[in-house]
Amino acid sequence: MGELLISEGYHAKGYQYIIIDDCWLAKERDKDGKLQADPDRFPNGIKSLADFMHQKGLKLGIYEDYGTETCAGYPGMIGNIAKDAKTFAEWEVDYVKIDGCNSDPACMDHGYIEFGRYLNYSGRPIAYSCSWPAYQEEEGIAPNYTSVMETCNLWRNYEDVQDSFHSIKSIIKHYGEKQDIYAKFAGPGHWNDPDMLIIGNFGLSFDQSKLQMAMWAILAAPLMMSVDLANVKKEFKEILQNEAIIAVNQDALGVQGRRIYKSCQPAFLPSINAGFLWNQLSANGIMRCQGTENSVEVWAKPITPVDGNYYSYALAFISFRTDGVPYAFSATLEDLGLYSPKGYLIQDLYEPNDIGFPVVGLETAINIKVNPSGVVFLRAKLQNVKCNKKNPNSHGNQNISYI
Repeated sequence: MGELLISEGYHAKGYQYIIIDDCWLAKERDKDGKLQADPDRFPNGIKSLADFMHQKGLKLGIYEDYGTETCAGYPGMIGNIAKDAKTFAEWEVDYVKIDGCNSDPACMDHGYIEFGRYLNYSGRPIAYSCSWPAYQEEEGIAPNYTSVMETCNLWRNYEDVQDSFHSIKSIIKHYGEKQDIYAKFAGPGHWNDPDMLIIGNFGLSFDQSKLQMAMWAILAAPLMMSVDLANVKKEFKEILQNEAIIAVNQDALGVQGRRIYKSCQPAFLPSINAGFLWNQLSANGIMRCQGTENSVEVWAKPITPVDGNYYSYALAFISFRTDGVPYAFSATLEDLGLYSPKGYLIQDLYEPNDIGFPVVGLETAINIKVNPSGVVFLRAKLQNVKCNKKNPNSHGNQNISYI
């Protein structure tokens, strides 16, 4: 997979991590209580694998569990937190995911922080992926997201993605319903993680794959592919390597986008007026249906370039309709909360060679059609901006892109 990441062009687009999940471990620790790799799966050990990846210009990620056992029954890290952090640093891994099976979610506030502290003590820069919030939310415990943000580089909030469009819809719905909680904690170096991209496998159609990639870009999600790179068809590979969409995902502002409109009605988008005062959207009556089935939604993410108080935006128009008919959608930029008097250049990120729209003013209607379970993904770029002003608190995406 590491070699394919390079030879198939993914690394050149920004993907750089190879991450091993559960089951890499031997069933027992060694005589000194240290973790050891399964001798059949990894006969040369993890350090040798890390060296190989580093020689290729790649990074290696690994998995453990804050519990008595991993989810698949291999040794967990309870009682060995300091030792395991030191071991991962000695092996020169670059990323560690800590799962939460076979443990008490009420104790995770302490345990995940403790492990993160030992990772820092190790002196090796290691991206830290936490499952802490997902397990606590499942048990009805409200995670302390301030503490999560200060401890982890990325964290899971919700259930594991499955290779199905039903799963993708469920995740998008969850993030829409929880956006007022989640979005404010996302930013450079600390990200909400809706789980992996399943594009190129078996469960998503071409349009559904485009929808997932667009939405993960809107959500500023770490991009982790879960796929056999040797068997990705050309059309899906083009989605995963779409430079314009990766740029939206990796935008220097690091803002997690939000759902700004949701409707079950085949009607013209009403005037929003609230702009991007997102906390007012529900009060303004814009969310018009409760379920995800058959809804049409608009999601927006502020991106660069920026001009004073005006932002450029990525806009995802998504359809969960199942009636087999492309959904005709019409809205002005002002309807969508874009107010720059200089206008915007509108570009279709999946059809970059199709001019589609000129520079448009606030009252110019954008007319599109969204395929069933599909997306139209647009970038509205501010015009006549002298320089690309960035958030002074932004230092770029610390977790560039993963596999």
